[in-house]
Amino acid sequence: MVEEVQKHSVHTLVFRSLKRTHDMFVADNGKPVPLDEESHKRKMAIKLRNEYGPVLHMPTSKENLKEKVPQSASDSYGHKQYPANQGQEVEYLVTGTHPYPPGPGVALTADTKIQRMPSESAAQSLAVALPASQARADANRPVPTGGEYRHPGAPDRAQPAGAVVMEGGNAKNSALMAKKAPTMPKPQWHPPWKLYRVISGHLGWVRCIAVEPGNQWFVTGSADRTIKIWDLASGKLKLSLTGHISTVRGVIVSTRSPYLFSCGEDKQVKCWDLEYNKVIRHYHGHLSAVYGLDLHPTIDVLVTCSRDSTARIWDVRTKASVHTLSGHTNAVATVRCQAAEPQIITGSHDTTIRLWDLVAGKTRVTLTNHKKSVRAVVLHPRHYTFASGSPDNIKQWKFPDGSFIQNLSGHNAIINTLTVNSDGVLVSGADNGTMHLWDWRTGYNFQRVHAAVQPGSLDSESGIFACAFDQSESRLLTAEADKTIKVYKEDDTATEETHPVSWKPEIIKRKRF
Repeated sequence: MVEEVQKHSVHTLVFRSLKRTHDMFVADNGKPVPLDEESHKRKMAIKLRNEYGPVLHMPTSKENLKEKVPQSASDSYGHKQYPANQGQEVEYLVTGTHPYPPGPGVALTADTKIQRMPSESAAQSLAVALPASQARADANRPVPTGGEYRHPGAPDRAQPAGAVVMEGGNAKNSALMAKKAPTMPKPQWHPPWKLYRVISGHLGWVRCIAVEPGNQWFVTGSADRTIKIWDLASGKLKLSLTGHISTVRGVIVSTRSPYLFSCGEDKQVKCWDLEYNKVIRHYHGHLSAVYGLDLHPTIDVLVTCSRDSTARIWDVRTKASVHTLSGHTNAVATVRCQAAEPQIITGSHDTTIRLWDLVAGKTRVTLTNHKKSVRAVVLHPRHYTFASGSPDNIKQWKFPDGSFIQNLSGHNAIINTLTVNSDGVLVSGADNGTMHLWDWRTGYNFQRVHAAVQPGSLDSESGIFACAFDQSESRLLTAEADKTIKVYKEDDTATEETHPVSWKPEIIKRKRF
């Protein structure tokens, strides 16, 4: 009721003012002089602009407008000019004094009550700032016509799907296109791998394996405390080395000298001269079992990791401990070296991965994304990336800062080992005896293998502790808990038709970490 009275009062005031101006006249000497028609129109336009311009240019409601008033051109201030009434009764609808909805709790000022067309950048930033629900609603509205502009929060205008468009003068804004959900690209086809040889000879779990640079033989270390050298082509035993007094946990063959390095749960790190098949150096310093080791590819440096929560850097020739890499809070399970920075990468049972500065002997980056122990790390031979394995996930990372790339989910077991070849085949071996093969680029799991245990072994002795490709990358060797070494090769008869990739471009459901 109050609104009706106020509206009627405003309408009456406008009408009476117009009527009085129409009947009155102006003179310099005080005598009334009737105005001609042109002067009358000009006077009316000035009066309407000055006194009622801020309200008369507002949109009007058709049902409340007795007679629509024709519009003329705008003046230099952007206000509409209206012709004087020609004796007919006209009623105007007053709808407010601000053309755009103000922000909540923001008072009108000299700046905010002036109508301005938003700039191009302001319109885009305003559209981007809309909440997701509002943006989706806006995306389904049709385009405004002419020169009108819709405030991004207004409910009664329309826009094309996925776009926010503004037209004003010569400016025509483009669209903020709706983002498509990420989809997995089609993975590269890889032939499946098949088991073709089982090598037995160790009397305990086979814990580690390495192939020599010439691709003639490979070496294994076992819980029976021996190191055995095997012919790669025939699988026959060539040599057994004894000297460790506990499980041998790591072996590696140098590419720079005829040396073999080994480490074990007896805290010892040994250097074997393969010309004499004897130990020529010991590296003393670790306080507990040594779980892994690796050689630097370009300098004579050996890196070992231990259950004492440290990794140590050794000078191969002088046997000196160059650095003790401290920072992990639990056993360090794996270590890898590369020529580029960061030159040392460690994975630990404290669930973290650390990238180290070799010169300073300090941590460069600590990656805390894994939720469980990290027992395996592998570096890609061609790309500047690496992968880490844990019971929660296999994760891929980018050097040098350890930027997260993606998760490879599905191998739900304790992952003991990872290896990758230059074709992008990533292999993960687990404590339950399963082996998964992945396409490195897309993370597609193209094969799963669970080989039978050696006859006479218990089913519980199914476990893969280490795996490695040979130098030609045509054979894959695994060291297992049933005391055997298994050799796999690609299936030469397989094609994309016989073994198609069961892939479709579905939306990727990635975890953040």
